[in-house]
Amino acid sequence: MQIADGVHRLGTGLVNAYLLVDGGAITVIDAGLPGYWSDLQAELASIDCGLEDIRAVVLTHGHSDHIGFAERARRERGVTVSVHEADALLARGKVKNPAKGTGPVRPLPLFRFIALALRKGGWHIDRLREVATFGDGATLDVPGSPQVILVPGHTPGSAALHVPARGLLFVGDAFATTAVTTGETGPRLAPFTADAPQALESLERLRGLEGADLLLPGHGEPWLGGMDLAIDRVRLAAATAGSGRR
Repeated sequence: MQIADGVHRLGTGLVNAYLLVDGGAITVIDAGLPGYWSDLQAELASIDCGLEDIRAVVLTHGHSDHIGFAERARRERGVTVSVHEADALLARGKVKNPAKGTGPVRPLPLFRFIALALRKGGWHIDRLREVATFGDGATLDVPGSPQVILVPGHTPGSAALHVPARGLLFVGDAFATTAVTTGETGPRLAPFTADAPQALESLERLRGLEGADLLLPGHGEPWLGGMDLAIDRVRLAAATAGSGRR
């Protein structure tokens, strides 16, 4: 599905992976679930491209629903997969998922998320045998040249990927616009966050960011309301959830 000029999404919005197209060469931003491999090939065909046009897979963080087909791309196609250095061990399955529970849950939305994961092969994720790493502030030498902004909290190495010349910001799970565990929509902290206070504080690194007109989350629909409003909405949702627990 085309989201913007040179940006395509795999998935229906519940679990997202993106293709960033630059002059016929492609960077995959996150790799969704293993079964997205067939979706990837179909989307590539729709733009007259193939697997040979993929130059890199860049992960916003090391959670399993973002690793998806990354190891397959590396193993079968020789594509370099990279993640922030603080999430390298998580992406390789060498440390436990740092998530602190699910947060609030509504049965039907959670069932839909689990059903999608099962349908798309999420019962078995091939962890990365090899992964390259990047640091905060790096400009990656991949199609689109995304710039790394570290936003720890969801995981220690959660990163947003900024393409200012095209007004794009891939936020990963720094925030979501759909909570897969409740079905609630609008900017909010993503479920399965390791350190919610740190995640909220990290979002301030994105406040006032120029060249971020289209915000692309790992879960949910794109956000067009601007970065500052998104941060304010995330903070409001967190405060409302906190008051509801008291």
